[in-house]
Amino acid sequence: MSRILVVGAGATGGYFGAHLVRSHRDVTFLVRPARAAILRTQGLRLSTPQGETVVAPQLVTEEAVNGVYDIVLLSVKADALHAALEDLAPAIGETSVIVPFLNGIDHIEVIEKRFPGHLLGGVVKVVAQLTADGTVKVSGPTASMEIGELTGEISERARRTAEALDVDGYEFSLSGNIRTAMWHKWVFISTVSAICCLATGTIGDVASVPGGIEFATAVLAEASAVSEAAGHPLTAAGYEALRSTVTQANSPFAPSLYRDMIDNRPTEVENVLASLSSVASSLGIPAPLIDLATVRLRLHNHRIASVAR
Repeated sequence: MSRILVVGAGATGGYFGAHLVRSHRDVTFLVRPARAAILRTQGLRLSTPQGETVVAPQLVTEEAVNGVYDIVLLSVKADALHAALEDLAPAIGETSVIVPFLNGIDHIEVIEKRFPGHLLGGVVKVVAQLTADGTVKVSGPTASMEIGELTGEISERARRTAEALDVDGYEFSLSGNIRTAMWHKWVFISTVSAICCLATGTIGDVASVPGGIEFATAVLAEASAVSEAAGHPLTAAGYEALRSTVTQANSPFAPSLYRDMIDNRPTEVENVLASLSSVASSLGIPAPLIDLATVRLRLHNHRIASVAR
C-alpha cells in the first residue's frame, strides 16, 4: 500500500485527506504544532451538508517526518510553499511523487526546481473553509480531484498514484491534459476573486444588483481571453458553465481570497491575480478589471503588513 503524506490539514488537505483515511489508505498529515494539538485533541472533523464526520489522523510535525513517502499531497497556501518544501524534504525518495493543489501555476516551477522529476499536476475543487474551532466546513454538494503528468503522458506512475487516490467521497479523474485543467481552474479562481473583491460581496450579491451580471461577465471574458492566448482555450460549454456560475442570482459562493479580505487576513493576490495580470501583459491581452483587482488586494496586503510592523 502506498504511503501518503498530506502536507497541511486545512480546508483542502483536511477534506481530501479525511476521505483517504476513511477509505483505509495509509495517510499521515504533516502539520504545524498548533494544528497538531487541535487534531490530537478532537480529531479531524468534517462538517458537510450530509452531517459531521470525525477521523483520527496520523500526524507528524516538521522535525519528525518519519521516512520516505510514495505520494505527497501538497495543500498549503502560496506564502507557505517554500517552508513546506523544506519541511517535506525528508519524505522524498527516488520514486516519490508530489501532487500540489495550489491556486495558479507559479508553484509548478518552484517545486520542479526543488524536486526535479517528482512532480505531477493536480486540480481539486471543493467549497470548504476551516472554521475557528478547527472544523473543515463544507458547503458545496460535490468535490473533485484531477491529477496527471504535466507532459500529458498517461504514465505508469500516474496510474499508480491514481489508484491510491481514487476513493469514495469525491469525483476522481486521471487527466491527459492537466495543464489545461489547471489553467481553467485558474480562470475560475481569478474571475470569482476579482468579482467578489472588487464589488465586496458574494457572487449572488453582485448578480442581484443592476449591472452586476454585466460586470461579472466582463471579468470572466478577460480571464478567459488570457487562458486562450496562453494556449488553453475554454470550450464553448465550459465558458457557458463558468458564466452561469459567476452570474447566479442568490448564490452564497465567495472564494477564499474574498473571505481572507473581509476577515482582514493576507490574500494570495500575487499567485492568483497578479500572476494572471502579468501573463496578460506579456501576451498583449487587455485585462483592466483583473489589473484593478490586483491593485485592490495588494493594497489590502500592504495595509496588513504595515500594521504588523
